[in-house]
Amino acid sequence: MSTEPDVFIIETLDPDDEGNGRFEGSSISHVLKLHGKRPIYQYVRTRSQLKAAINEFAASKYRYLHISAHADEQGMCTTNLDQIDYRDLAKLLTPGLKGRRLFLSACSMVHEAMASEIIPKTGCISVVGPREDISFTTAAVFWPAVYHLMFTHNDAAMGHLALKRNLQKVTELFEIEIGYFSRSKKLKRGFTKDFLRTA
Repeated sequence: MSTEPDVFIIETLDPDDEGNGRFEGSSISHVLKLHGKRPIYQYVRTRSQLKAAINEFAASKYRYLHISAHADEQGMCTTNLDQIDYRDLAKLLTPGLKGRRLFLSACSMVHEAMASEIIPKTGCISVVGPREDISFTTAAVFWPAVYHLMFTHNDAAMGHLALKRNLQKVTELFEIEIGYFSRSKKLKRGFTKDFLRTA
């Protein structure tokens, strides 16, 4: 299936963030719209709603999935505290993520254990996200900056080298560590890994 270079955003936050209007997805959507994109934004509170939103993404032709959630090294959780580990997330994302890119705005979630579950099982091109805890304010400016740089230089595609280069720029600006895992047919584990951090 041919895909469109646009972003499908799924967000699930804790009740305090929700109650105080701390929605990262709306900031990303605004910047994307300035670039002439047509982002789709879904806010979900439960695992079943998350599954439905992922299925909607799968049925769409959008190439990029952005998930904003609270997480740790074991996995993520929804607003209603449904715990979703990497194996469960891989199951939810299969087969709709095949040939697409996943961006995870979730603390400490992007590491090898995650990549070993998500990439080989879903067939996605790459997974990008923080390898450490980051504040809401940092996430809310980090991701719009990444998408701005990518779509300013090429609004039709995200190539590996351009994505890595722009991630490095924004990583250095905001002083956070980002994991960039890409599908690999050569390596037995099924993926390559790059850790982008401040020099």
